[in-house]
Amino acid sequence: MPEGYPDGPWRGWGPGDRRPRWWPEGEAWPPTDAAPWQRMRRRFMRRIGCALVLLVILLGSLIALVTWLVGRVLDGRLALVVTAVLPLVVVVLIVAVLLRLVRGTAAPVSDLIEAAARIEAGDYAARVPVRGPREVRGLARAFNAMGGRLEETDEARRRLLADVSHELRTPLTVMQGTLEGMLDGLYPVDEAHLAPVLEETRVLGRLVEDLRTLSLSEAGSLRLHREPTNLATLLRDVAAAHHPAADAVGVTLAPEGIDELPVLEVDPARIRQVVGNLIANALRFTPAGGRISVTASHTDDGVSVVVRDTGSGMEPEALEHAFDRFYRSPGSPGSGLGLPIARNLVEAHGGRIDIESAPGGGTAVRFTLPPSPEN
Repeated sequence: MPEGYPDGPWRGWGPGDRRPRWWPEGEAWPPTDAAPWQRMRRRFMRRIGCALVLLVILLGSLIALVTWLVGRVLDGRLALVVTAVLPLVVVVLIVAVLLRLVRGTAAPVSDLIEAAARIEAGDYAARVPVRGPREVRGLARAFNAMGGRLEETDEARRRLLADVSHELRTPLTVMQGTLEGMLDGLYPVDEAHLAPVLEETRVLGRLVEDLRTLSLSEAGSLRLHREPTNLATLLRDVAAAHHPAADAVGVTLAPEGIDELPVLEVDPARIRQVVGNLIANALRFTPAGGRISVTASHTDDGVSVVVRDTGSGMEPEALEHAFDRFYRSPGSPGSGLGLPIARNLVEAHGGRIDIESAPGGGTAVRFTLPPSPEN
């Protein structure tokens, strides 16, 4: 039960309740409108009561009419017995049916009203039991699914803020320490000390740009500038751009079998980013003496590109979360944004991407781009 709730059914906020962690900053606590759901419940019950009173009046009129007709048709003691028993039997049956209907409908609706008020207050863990008539059960299931999605979204937002704060903290700390040392006279103001600060600003710039790309692609707002692109030339260029980094760590980087590829209508800058992210990710996990290959082939689904390394591979748990943003295996470098960005960019082109890996067996990331209409 969320912090701030007493044990047992929720009865609204009281002056003695502590402010829960999820309560919005800047809003008064406890809320002045502590339990709006209670008024909604009372209003709902009053409407049901009015409907019942109207129904009883109508039924009373119907019973009186039936009694009068029986008295006209039957004579003597039989008519007296029928007119005395019939209203009682009808009333008992009607009350039983109405009580069953009210219990079956009013209680689930009241649960929904209370849970909706809790979600409105920020408690996305609120759920309702699935009971009552079929329509109400369907509504309860839809409500619980909505609550689950809201809870997941809120949790993802919190994780994102925490992850972004963590990623920004390291370069800012380095920059702050170096600059303070220069101001205090501990470090000379020279290239040797200014170069790391400049590099950290570049790290921050890449992180901000990665976050922007990820946000746009997830929102479906990323604009692609498609043009006829020679994918073979693009792959060779990206591999050549990463050769210095590969040579520096003693890893062989080789494009293979990429000569016979069709021209595709893609955004070349974004596909370069995809391949660059995959190669950079492979370089982080491939030890000296290892190999990274970039291969491509023409398939019925389009063009399939595979970046394969001979690195340490991934554990099953890490493989399951490989495309989660900011996810990193223990001790892994990087920001954890490369694979999520690659997936979103490939999917924005109408393609698909998957990953295969095993501990000690290396990793292979394959993405497929659909063929151009003229192909």
